[in-house]
Amino acid sequence: MNRLQIYRELRRHDKLGQKRHPMLEQSTVAKVMMYFGAGIMAVYLVFLGSLFGKLAAEEELPAMILGLMVLLLMPLDFLMRFISQQTPMMFIKPYLLLDMPRRTVVESYLLNLVISGYNWLWLTLLLPYAYICLVAGISLWAMLAVVLCGLLLVMVNSQWYLLVRTLIGRSLLWWLLPIAVYAAIIVPMVVLTDDPFDVMEDFFDTFDNAPMLWLLVLGALALLVAMLWLNRELQLRFVRQELSREEKKSTAIKHVWQLSFLERFGQVGEYLKLEVKSIMRNKAIRSRVLMSVGLIVMLTALISYTDVYDGAMLLNFWCYYCFAIYGMTTLVKIMGPEGNYIDLLMTQHENILLLLRAKYYFHVAILFIPLLIMLPAVIAGKFTVMMMVAYLLLTSGLGYLILFQLAVYNKQTLPLDAKITGKNNMESGLQLVIELTGMFVPLLLVGALVLTVGEDTAYLVMSIVGLLLTLAHPLWLRNIYVRMMRRKYVNMEGFHASR
Repeated sequence: MNRLQIYRELRRHDKLGQKRHPMLEQSTVAKVMMYFGAGIMAVYLVFLGSLFGKLAAEEELPAMILGLMVLLLMPLDFLMRFISQQTPMMFIKPYLLLDMPRRTVVESYLLNLVISGYNWLWLTLLLPYAYICLVAGISLWAMLAVVLCGLLLVMVNSQWYLLVRTLIGRSLLWWLLPIAVYAAIIVPMVVLTDDPFDVMEDFFDTFDNAPMLWLLVLGALALLVAMLWLNRELQLRFVRQELSREEKKSTAIKHVWQLSFLERFGQVGEYLKLEVKSIMRNKAIRSRVLMSVGLIVMLTALISYTDVYDGAMLLNFWCYYCFAIYGMTTLVKIMGPEGNYIDLLMTQHENILLLLRAKYYFHVAILFIPLLIMLPAVIAGKFTVMMMVAYLLLTSGLGYLILFQLAVYNKQTLPLDAKITGKNNMESGLQLVIELTGMFVPLLLVGALVLTVGEDTAYLVMSIVGLLLTLAHPLWLRNIYVRMMRRKYVNMEGFHASR
C-alpha cells in the first residue's frame, strides 16, 4: 500500500469512526448548530469581502485583501481556532501499535487539517472580493492569484495555530512566540506610523500586476510547505515522548503547598484544595487556566491602549467576556476531571454537592483576577467602576448559574495529563446550547437594558440581579445536585467509557 492509499484509508476510517461514535445522535444536533454558526460567519465574510472589494477597486489595489488578512483577520482566526480546533488526539492513537509508519499517520492528520471545511469557508470572503475587482477591470489572472494566495494564507494560519497550540501544551512560555510575531506585524504599522493603511497601500502598490501577485502565491506555498514539515517533526517528537511516559527524576526536595488556611472550611475547604492542586499538577487543567489569563491580559491591553474596541456595545461585550472567559473555558468541562475518580466521589452522601460549592466559591474568587487586570482600562476611561462591578456580579450570578447546568449533562472524562494522544471529548447538542446561552444571553439582556433604560440604570439592575443570584447559589446548586443524582448511573457509565 503506497502513501496515497494510506491517506485515503485513514480518511475513510475517520469518517467511519464519526458514524459509529456512541454519541452520534447527540453530536448530530451539535453539528447542525455548528453549521448554523458557519452560515452566520459566511454571511459576515461575504459582507467584508464585498466592502474590501469596493475599496480595492477604487484604489486599484488587487492585493489589498492580503494585507488586511495578515493585519486583522489572521490574528482573529488564530484566536477562533482555540475554540474549535484541537491538537492530534484520538485520530493518531489507534494506529500507533499497528505496522504503519507513524510519520504517515501524522502527515494524514496534517493534510486533513489543511483541507478542512473551515479553511474553505474563507472563500466566502475572497470570492466576493475577486468578483467586485473583476467587474472593476482588474485582470482575471491577478484575481486568481489573490484568491489562491489568500486561501494558502488561511492554510498557513491553521498550521501556525497547531504549532503554537502544541508548544503551549509543553510550556506556557511559548505564549511569547505568537505575541512577538503579531507584535512585529502590527506594532510598527499601528504605533510607529500615523496611518497604517497608507503604509499598507504603499507596500501593495508593487503587487499591482499578475506576475508579482503570482510571486506572492509561490511565497505563501513555500511557507505552507515549511510549516507542514515543521509540524510533522514536532508532532512526531511529542507523540513519542507521550507514549514513552519517561518521568524526569529529580533529587531536589519539592515543596508541597499545604493550603492549611482552607481547613477551617471543612470538607468544602478540602475540595478547594483539590481545585488549586489540580491546576498546579495537571497539564490539561493548567493550560486552560493560563490560556484564559493570557487572553484577558491581551484583550485588556488592546482596549486600554488602542481604539479598536471603542464602540459602546463592543466595550460591554469585552468587559463581560473578560470576566466570563475563565468560566467558559473551564466550566464547559465541569466534572470532566472528576470523571477520573468519580466512583470515589459517589461513596458518601452529598459529596458532589460539596464539590459543586467548592467549585463555585473558587470560580467566584477567580473573578477578582480579571478585576485587577482590567484596572488599566478603568484608568484609561474605557470602563467605569460601576460597569466592572455589574459584570462581575452578573458573571458570578447569571453566568455561572447557566454554565453550572453542564454538571448535570457532562459525562466525558477529561484526561488530566495527556495532550497529544488523549481521547477527544464530543459534546451533545444540549451542552452546546447551554454554552452558547451562557456566552450570549447575559449580553443580550444587557443590550436590551442599555437601549431601554440607559447605561447607569442598566448596570444597577445587572448588579442587583447578579447579587441576588449569587446569594441564592445554595438553592440552585442543590437543584443541580438533585438532577445529577437522577442521572448518576448514566453519567458514571459515560465517565467509565471515556477514560
